[in-house]
Amino acid sequence: MTACIIGWAHTPFGKHSDETVESLVTRVAREAIDHAGLEAGDIDEIYLGHFNAGFSAQDFTASLVLQADDAFRFKPTTRVENACATGSAAVHQGIKAIRAGSARRVLVVGVEQMTTTPGPQIGANLLKASYLPEDGDTPAGFAGVFGKIADSYFQKYGDQSDGLAAIAAKNHKNGVDNPWAQMRKDLGYEFCRAESDKNPYVAGPLKRTDCSLVSDGAAAIVLTDVTTAMQAPRAVLFRAAEHVQDFLPMSKRDILAFEGCALGWKKAFANSKTSLDDLSFVETHDCFTIAELIEYEAMGLAKPGQGGDFAMSGETQKDGRLPVNPSGGLKAKGHPIGATGVSMHVLSAMQLTGEAGGIQVKDAELGGIFNMGGAAVANYVSILERIR
Repeated sequence: MTACIIGWAHTPFGKHSDETVESLVTRVAREAIDHAGLEAGDIDEIYLGHFNAGFSAQDFTASLVLQADDAFRFKPTTRVENACATGSAAVHQGIKAIRAGSARRVLVVGVEQMTTTPGPQIGANLLKASYLPEDGDTPAGFAGVFGKIADSYFQKYGDQSDGLAAIAAKNHKNGVDNPWAQMRKDLGYEFCRAESDKNPYVAGPLKRTDCSLVSDGAAAIVLTDVTTAMQAPRAVLFRAAEHVQDFLPMSKRDILAFEGCALGWKKAFANSKTSLDDLSFVETHDCFTIAELIEYEAMGLAKPGQGGDFAMSGETQKDGRLPVNPSGGLKAKGHPIGATGVSMHVLSAMQLTGEAGGIQVKDAELGGIFNMGGAAVANYVSILERIR
């Protein structure tokens, strides 16, 4: 038994100083239930994706979802965490509940509020998703971790600054038409390529335009089984939902290969009986531009060392052969850690139902999603298709 998405909700990503984790969660929970044409009492189980790691003083946040409606009281509710892939981890737990037959309708919520935390503490919180014995003293926090990855890639394959700038410029251009995006500004290739006062180096060869944003936000989806979904206003089927976990220390693997990402895609294509050529678009985890570049290689779009050239080819533009991050990605949309994976599924479902507005990819039939936690440690791949 597989699962379908039948409803969703999404807050704008950005700074929400007038909100709390609770208010963000309850808002999208109510809106997703309503969008699915259900009542709160119809939900059998609830999963909340919330990384936290010090961003919120309120921990033990699973039961905050129950604040959305008294009819949620006594529903099994669990908080899920897997670093930056926390949202997808929650989605996968919901799918497993449906596959097991223990639930027919599941609400999945992802949330994070990061901007109320002081800057230095933000970096310290995020660095907790690295292997502290090796990377705990990395300057610039998690940006420093990916700065080291970029340095290693440059040393092996040569300067990739052109490719990184092309990825940043593409995603910012796409984000202009996304009403849920935190930064809706087309920065242009030249701005992203050049070091400047407004675009300084942050870590290694990574500039500010190579780094995703600090964000607040929430997203939610309602999952159900296929039979139930066929009675809903819309239904987007999971053709595949794969999870591959790798070693946490980067020293135990080839960090330039993103092997967990590659295996996740391989399993997803095999189990869904699809291929890369069948995809209409991909939403991928561009926490840093070097990540998107290596992900091109891991999913098979480019050979090792050629991700930068592929980024420059134009094939991943919204009107290219395979649009990548038509939403603007984490780079423009924002990256509220626990909400990101759920957001990817919401926006992909919108694409497949023709409800994506200005970011709509023409004739989208099959969507691919890659969401990762840490430096390619927690790897989640989904392949979605509309069936109603």
